[in-house]
Amino acid sequence: MKKYWLLLTTILLIAPAQVVLAKVTKYPVVEIVTGYGNLYVWLYDDTPKHKENFLKLAREGFYNQTKFHRIIKDFMIQGGDPNSKDEKLKDQWGKGGPGYTIDAEITKTHFHKKGMLAAARLGDNINPERASSGSQFYIVQGTKFNDQSLDYIEKQIRTATNNEDFKFDEATRKAYAEVGGAPQLDMQYTVFGQVISGLEVIDELAVVQTGAQDKPLENVEMKINIIELSAKQIKKKYCFIVPGTEKK
Repeated sequence: MKKYWLLLTTILLIAPAQVVLAKVTKYPVVEIVTGYGNLYVWLYDDTPKHKENFLKLAREGFYNQTKFHRIIKDFMIQGGDPNSKDEKLKDQWGKGGPGYTIDAEITKTHFHKKGMLAAARLGDNINPERASSGSQFYIVQGTKFNDQSLDYIEKQIRTATNNEDFKFDEATRKAYAEVGGAPQLDMQYTVFGQVISGLEVIDELAVVQTGAQDKPLENVEMKINIIELSAKQIKKKYCFIVPGTEKK
């Protein structure tokens, strides 16, 4: 009996050391800090080139002290130009970048609903491949659209993309009618993320007074941080379910 007791005691002493805690997966959440409040953004896995590039630049501090240099109410707010750090280059704001572009990752899955993060780019006349700016981005505010307006925009997109089969599905139409957005940009710009918290901040930024070339009359500076959180933390803080972590 004494031997069994000694054996049991040994097992109990050793067992805790053998317990291996499961590693918790952390996901990057983009925090865009402004004087009007903060935006929290989820980046999509199916636009990997844009996601990887944005995270790289943000972690390097590339975006810090840049400004939202173009704001159009009921449309979008645009930033990410390193030229905007320098007041002496104000006439060049909107023309800068890191010195490279990113291949387009345009998909019908991601459309320009309010709160979407998308890549700015040069126009089709000099950029027929629709390659994205290496750093400039915009966040959609937009406005609401009825079915008649969406029917007209469908035709415009078919012409612009040479895709006669393009059509908004019912879920997309409902989103544009109830939430709003900028459907005229669909299938022509890469949407690579969405605001998961802070939609009201977009509305605050969108009414900033602007002047020539839609530049704000007051500087709207930003700082971008990357926060690493678990799926559970993201759900609790932002009421957002990380794709692939839904309970079956």
